[in-house]
Amino acid sequence: MKIRLHGLSRRTLTAATALVGVVSLAIGAHAALNKRPIDAARAAVPAAEQPQASSSRLALVIGNGRYPDAAVPLVQPINDARALSARLRGDGYDVDMIEDATRDDILRAVERIKARARKDATVMLFFGGYGIQSGRDNYMIPVDAKIWTEADVRRSGVSVEQVLAEIKAGGVHTNLAVLDASRRNPYERRFRAYSHGLAPIEAPANALVLSAATPGQVVDDTDGANSALVGELIGSLSSPAGAEAAFSKARTAVIKATDGAQVPSMTSSLIADVPLVPVADATPNTGG
Repeated sequence: MKIRLHGLSRRTLTAATALVGVVSLAIGAHAALNKRPIDAARAAVPAAEQPQASSSRLALVIGNGRYPDAAVPLVQPINDARALSARLRGDGYDVDMIEDATRDDILRAVERIKARARKDATVMLFFGGYGIQSGRDNYMIPVDAKIWTEADVRRSGVSVEQVLAEIKAGGVHTNLAVLDASRRNPYERRFRAYSHGLAPIEAPANALVLSAATPGQVVDDTDGANSALVGELIGSLSSPAGAEAAFSKARTAVIKATDGAQVPSMTSSLIADVPLVPVADATPNTGG
């Protein structure tokens, strides 16, 4: 038998080896073809979970209305968040809107904004709901806050000043903030003093902050679908107005509409006014 195997020509053995190689390649190719859809399926991440491209115009809009400690839900913050988001999207902003946000919701949203903002970005923060000052800081109150003492405000709330500082530290060009949170809060009966609105806000470098009332004052919601501040602000967001001009216009309109009963506060550290709506390039395309 060994003699017969040896008797096979080298040509025959070479041909057999080549045939085995071809079959192996064919099997490998078939396996690769069958595997490709599986790999593709694993690689396919839902669009909502994929990292999105950076943007130069972003807004984080938060409307909180359903607080377990409040006697009735707040209606205007939700309406305001939706109306403002629609307007900002129409003006070219990339808007991240959340309603009835918990503390974790707010912190995650801030991280999303920081991750997506370009170095030359303009970022707007809006918060509608309950706000409480503690010390020199102002806190946005999440709907899951458990507040019995002033220390709980710092523990359960989210500092406006800290959020603005973190966004600025990320390298963004301009911070804009609108705070409609100078309401009489439902926790005051647990504190030693009544609600006293928000504290003066120290804007970080190149920032503009508009709040619903003078520091230390509270305002009551009107009967309208939107708050006085947001209703007037939406009407002021028109091209080519700059941010400072638009915020100032809204502030003046609120004072007039309420006969001076509500005086919004505006703090600016802007180096130069920034356009709220991008200015279209008017240079004609001459071609060639």
